[in-house]
Amino acid sequence: MAQRVEAIGSTEGFTFDDGSDHDGVSKIFVGGGLQGIHYMEFEYVKHGQLKFGVLVGRRHKGFTETFEINHLKDEYLESVEGYYDHESGYIQGLQFKTNFRISELIGYDKGHKFKLEVKGKHIIGFHGYMSNRNIISLGAYFTSTHPNRSEAKGSKGGHQWDDGADHDGITKIHVRGGFEGIQYIKFDYVKSGKHHDGYIHGLSGSGFTQTFEIDHLNNEHLVYVEGYYDDVSGVIQALQFKTNIKTSDVLGYEKGKKFSLACKGKKVIGFHGYADKNLNSLGAYFTTVSLTKSQCHGGLYGIDWDDGVFESIRTVYVGYNSTNINCITFHYHNRTVVERQHGWRWESIQQDGEDQEEEEFELDYPNEVITYVEGTYKRFGPGKVRVTSLVFKSSEGRTSPTFGIVSGTKFVLENKGCAVVGFHGRQDDRDLVAIGAYFSPMPPPTAEKLRPQGGLRGDSWDDGVFEGVRKLYVGQDDNGVAFLKVVYGKDTKMVIGEDHGHKTPLDVKEFDIEYPSEYITAIDGCYDKVIGSEVEVITMLRFTTNKRTSRSVGFESTSSFVLYKEGYKIVGFHGKSSNMINQLGVHVVPFTE
Repeated sequence: MAQRVEAIGSTEGFTFDDGSDHDGVSKIFVGGGLQGIHYMEFEYVKHGQLKFGVLVGRRHKGFTETFEINHLKDEYLESVEGYYDHESGYIQGLQFKTNFRISELIGYDKGHKFKLEVKGKHIIGFHGYMSNRNIISLGAYFTSTHPNRSEAKGSKGGHQWDDGADHDGITKIHVRGGFEGIQYIKFDYVKSGKHHDGYIHGLSGSGFTQTFEIDHLNNEHLVYVEGYYDDVSGVIQALQFKTNIKTSDVLGYEKGKKFSLACKGKKVIGFHGYADKNLNSLGAYFTTVSLTKSQCHGGLYGIDWDDGVFESIRTVYVGYNSTNINCITFHYHNRTVVERQHGWRWESIQQDGEDQEEEEFELDYPNEVITYVEGTYKRFGPGKVRVTSLVFKSSEGRTSPTFGIVSGTKFVLENKGCAVVGFHGRQDDRDLVAIGAYFSPMPPPTAEKLRPQGGLRGDSWDDGVFEGVRKLYVGQDDNGVAFLKVVYGKDTKMVIGEDHGHKTPLDVKEFDIEYPSEYITAIDGCYDKVIGSEVEVITMLRFTTNKRTSRSVGFESTSSFVLYKEGYKIVGFHGKSSNMINQLGVHVVPFTE
């Protein structure tokens, strides 16, 4: 049953109502100008099919913005913030927040601020009022957001148990083990600030008892579980727990088949499984961890800017002179590269006889993220505070050069266990006045990423990590492999990956995998330069599963490669592509069957 949140703004115009019979929102189109938001159009998804709502308002001259929501990767719209001007009666600006990202402000922060949000629910439809020229109010339909339930890993011996998913998090884990493996496990939970003792799953015998505590009061939460189970005895042998801040010791013995429980951008709020005299299997419930926005450090005056939240940051460019930071530019990534510049890039222009210097800090996208920012700001006169220096640190332990001159009050932007996924701040016409950041939980190490093979040209892409591969579409043309599309399996669902390369090659082959009993273990291929060019492309691909080897697509050439790791299966693809597949790599996890 959908919950209707009444429209905020004026009710003097014409009504519109897209209804609530959708699974979610996939794309939002917003057009506006100096008078406010002129029109909106929403694209919804239902049972895997896309459906457009009504065009709300009228198109006029001005700006047009689009915000996409990747429902194929469990992204959904959580809330909308906006500004409504009582004097004009128009909505002036809108900002959209999903469980993974926040859009930049579309329009202007003028008038009364409002928010459409229901905790624990997401938006599946919109309604409101419009005039002949503008959007004058906006409301939404919400439905409950159900936790993700991972299947229990291990054997199904013993009795089934389920702690449920109605908790806010885990505070303490008790593990009892012996020579046969893990004897029992017990979880202490927290809900609405109150402690709740969980039940013991299994029986106690002679052996060891270990505990792992999670400081939920300081925003620590469980994100990842790794373990081993023995096929012969059907008993879990060892467990290791990772929070957004720390990792436990291995509790037990690393014997048997390895498994993991994780869900990108989410935390564990409950467990289920099977147990008798020992712990036979373990599964988990996951829910979204909210994005966090830091305070802005620096001056209080100037023009506010807010980039919103992106999948990742690729490059930071900082321009500065002998006293302060003048300009900062970010290259973000959300399927494509998005550039945002704040302050004034002088280029070759001099100010007061002094050139601006510009340096950059490039991240190894998508493997490396910014985790820490340190800086200083200083007062140069009444109402004139400027950021004077910035330093960035990454998840790979790298530190940028010191941009600017360290002078004034020090500040730090950091949220332990999280990555920086966007920035906000203030600027004047020429300088950076203040800066803050958005943080998102670091993705858990659910898979190992094998180095890609092939050429260096093309746009980077990464399908991500899934439970396995269900089908592959591989196309070729005269120069080699021109197209790749993968259908994955995740939580009993089918997830269709994006198209990579040229969508209409000469010939496309389909490879069906008998998922989940069959899985890809290796890929061998070749790459070479296109005739008459220095561009290298993949010329041949062949897939090996635990049951068979496919026919090759393309043709063999000078440089051959194999994507393979013993004891692992392929659960995701990444690479580079243009009108060809230039480079290919894979994500792998240990066998768990």
